[in-house]
Amino acid sequence: MTQTQNTTESPKGKHLTYKERVQIETFRSLDNPLSGNCIAKKLGRARRTIHKEIKDGTVRQVRKQKQNGKEYWYDYVVYSADAGQAAYENARKHSSKQHKWVKAPNFMAYADQQMKENNYSPDVIVGRAKKLKLFPEEDIPCTTTLYNYIDQGFMETKNIDLHLKVRRRTNHAQNRKNKKLLGDLIEKRPDIVDSREEFGHWEIDTVAGLKSGTDQALLTLTERKTRYEVIIKIDGKASNPVNQALATLKAAAGEHFGLLFRTMTSDNGSEFSGLTELLKEVTDVYFTHPYSSWERGTNENHNGIIRRFIPKGTRMMDVSLSTVRHVQDWMNTLPRRILGYATPRECLIEEIRQLQLGARETA
Repeated sequence: MTQTQNTTESPKGKHLTYKERVQIETFRSLDNPLSGNCIAKKLGRARRTIHKEIKDGTVRQVRKQKQNGKEYWYDYVVYSADAGQAAYENARKHSSKQHKWVKAPNFMAYADQQMKENNYSPDVIVGRAKKLKLFPEEDIPCTTTLYNYIDQGFMETKNIDLHLKVRRRTNHAQNRKNKKLLGDLIEKRPDIVDSREEFGHWEIDTVAGLKSGTDQALLTLTERKTRYEVIIKIDGKASNPVNQALATLKAAAGEHFGLLFRTMTSDNGSEFSGLTELLKEVTDVYFTHPYSSWERGTNENHNGIIRRFIPKGTRMMDVSLSTVRHVQDWMNTLPRRILGYATPRECLIEEIRQLQLGARETA
């Protein structure tokens, strides 16, 4: 049975105050000094707390005294409330855990460099550093901590430098009926496409330049499982340029096109009106509902990344092919948390290797 009588009602979690230290000094300076146990009972504190306080606050003092006309110096020890308070305050200064940004300057410099030069997000930096073991585990903070360091001004990178942090907003999902049907709607798409367990399912869209006048555009294709991105510059946001680009892609892939592109999901734009006819008997094509960009969420997210490099209103004819290739390469070498901090290119290579192994086994 637990003893509930004559126990010390210690104020848990409360440190000794200066007033209590003065009381301890008074009790210890009496002609018959009280013991630590007696002081603990009087103050309602734990004995261990009082004994430690007396030990920390005890100081050596020197006193001069005259005897037989001569002066003598002698030293003695005594508990001092001021000394106890000073010892307590000094201990508090060193009691807090040191931030990793102080202990790991190499990682913090690396994080700043990756965010500024490569436009990597804090999560990508933390995840990739852990995956590749670039730094000791204890030197790498979690993603939330790294964001907190940025908020608190411990790093050169500021919130304004983080692209998504200043533009993220909530979308409200709603489906609208298609006024025109270019092919099978997304409801007919197999469930395996939604699960992202199988390679070869793509989302397609166009990224326009100038809204008025004639201008070129970008045709973007995103593979749902690996997040691999293909960007093709085309002569305008229209059906013929889209068909020409896909015909070229189809010819380059040859007999493997059907394995690499099992399905394709598009919006209901007129530029994709010939998609079903062009890819019939090779690739299944599905169309989303109007104003339902989330039904092609992966591709829409990638289009947003492209806009970091090629903002809206940019004349696409002035964007060089080398710039388009640079954007594509950057996206495909960007580590992704959803891929276990592997890159889309690494995942694509692995998927193609699996396809080759499967073809050999079949043969």
